[in-house]
Amino acid sequence: MRAILPCAIFAVLFGSAASASDPALGKWRTEPDRKGQVGIVKVHECAEQKLCGRIVAARDPGGDPVVTPNVGKMVFWDMRPTEPGHYEGMAWVPARDAVYRAGMRLMGNRLKVRGCLGPICQSQIWTRVK
Repeated sequence: MRAILPCAIFAVLFGSAASASDPALGKWRTEPDRKGQVGIVKVHECAEQKLCGRIVAARDPGGDPVVTPNVGKMVFWDMRPTEPGHYEGMAWVPARDAVYRAGMRLMGNRLKVRGCLGPICQSQIWTRVK
């Protein structure tokens, strides 16, 4: 289940510096991978004014839990504000087992995440889990 979060884990986050009231905090559902499975990523504050994200669950297309070694793993870290509303850091993509430059951008109840290796970037839109 390495493909739970395909190549597109990353981007630029619009909001303010990470704090207990940061609107990006909480749980987010990834886009489906090649098998139709999704990851649930919990975004939390991991250092002063930095965000991190950890896979806390995986679900099959029917919504049932999936057993995978990726649950519990950090998928992004050190997301620091680079200017008001923007965060950049690093991310691990399970499908590639690789680390990339990354960023996030909050768009209401959607989170655009993007990762780049050199000039090549890919992104996903994650949806807030209520």
